[in-house]
Amino acid sequence: MQSKLRPAGSMTVSYDGKTTELPVYEGSHGPRVVDIRSFYKETGLFTYDPGYTATASCESQITYIDGDEGVLLYRGYPIEELAENSDFLEVAYLLLHGELPTRGQQNEFNRAITLHTMVHEQLKNFYNGFRRDAHPMAIMVGVVGALSAFYHDSTDITDKKQRMIASHRMIAKMPTIAAMAYKYSIGQPFIFPRNDLSYTANFMRMCFAVPAEEYEVNPVLCDALDKIFILHMDHEQNASTSTVRLAGSSGANPFACIAAGIASLWGPAHGGANEAALNMLEEIGTPERIPEYIARAKDKNDPFRLMGFGHRVYKNYDPRAKVMQKACHEVLAALGVKNDPLLETAMELERIALSDDYFIEKKLYPNIDFYSGITLKALGFPTTMFTVLFALARTVGWIAQWTEMIEDDNQRIGRPRQIYTGARQRCYAPIHKR
Repeated sequence: MQSKLRPAGSMTVSYDGKTTELPVYEGSHGPRVVDIRSFYKETGLFTYDPGYTATASCESQITYIDGDEGVLLYRGYPIEELAENSDFLEVAYLLLHGELPTRGQQNEFNRAITLHTMVHEQLKNFYNGFRRDAHPMAIMVGVVGALSAFYHDSTDITDKKQRMIASHRMIAKMPTIAAMAYKYSIGQPFIFPRNDLSYTANFMRMCFAVPAEEYEVNPVLCDALDKIFILHMDHEQNASTSTVRLAGSSGANPFACIAAGIASLWGPAHGGANEAALNMLEEIGTPERIPEYIARAKDKNDPFRLMGFGHRVYKNYDPRAKVMQKACHEVLAALGVKNDPLLETAMELERIALSDDYFIEKKLYPNIDFYSGITLKALGFPTTMFTVLFALARTVGWIAQWTEMIEDDNQRIGRPRQIYTGARQRCYAPIHKR
């Protein structure tokens, strides 16, 4: 990847009688950055930034977020435009290659993905090693990590062709692996992929079809799920993406790196947020009980928290939430759900929260998790599958980020430093003298 950083002056730091000048750079959007690569060498000091919330760990040309304005761009395109006008594989091509495809490029890419959707037949035996009540995410971590044992002809990260094959394989096989995890968890036979269906329609069929009868994909439901996948494809340097990059910086094979990302995503503070939002709405139950729960949310001594509101990055309305709200209504209408208690509660909670001074002051706007949980439940997925679907979609972003990292000349093996506060150096004492 050719760097596009532009010089933007310098910054002078003075400490202990010594002055150091550090270069400042700017990108296409967002805050300027201070280059601290020589900071330790020049000053003997480390910087301290728990969670790396003020540290740019890499240069990237994939995703940009403006949390204050509520903007999310994939390769420069607003997420709302892509979700409304593109399908999953077109946006996948954009993230991987940097530009929207021509018709010929799209046909070639779709064909490459479609021809890789089947998994090795012996992989089915791997599923049988899990307990029937195993969480689908536990299965995903294990199975994806095992792919390098089945497809060792595409693990050489120095070979560009092998990197491409591995990327196509993971994007293609992730829906099959996810659907198999779901089928295994409910005790139903695996359904093989079909080459005549779209990416998302094929996944829905593998999840919900049974051998006893034909399954017809509802286009409205399929479109809503496709939008969910697009909205979750990438989100800058979040915990799971940073995990993929950190694992990849050591030279680990791509299958292992994506498995590491899935493990990170499994955390309830990251990928499990939509499940938590759904559980909260079910706990509230009806719109009449909302004032009670809002009062609890404002009470510092009450452990209750409103899930699905606010975001670590967005300090404005999450742009993905607007798309998701519309898709949620369309799904419920297509299913004939006219009086859905969850949606009614969600709508009223949103109305009150957006007009309440407490939430406005703290900028607690609804995020994508607020609506996606309701939509996924209406589509027929159990809550245990929510994070699996997130992982399926985010695989494209992880691969794009991993590829960018591999091709970045400035990339080094990740090695964060620390400030040590443990015991000072001391001498060992034999056990009889302690």
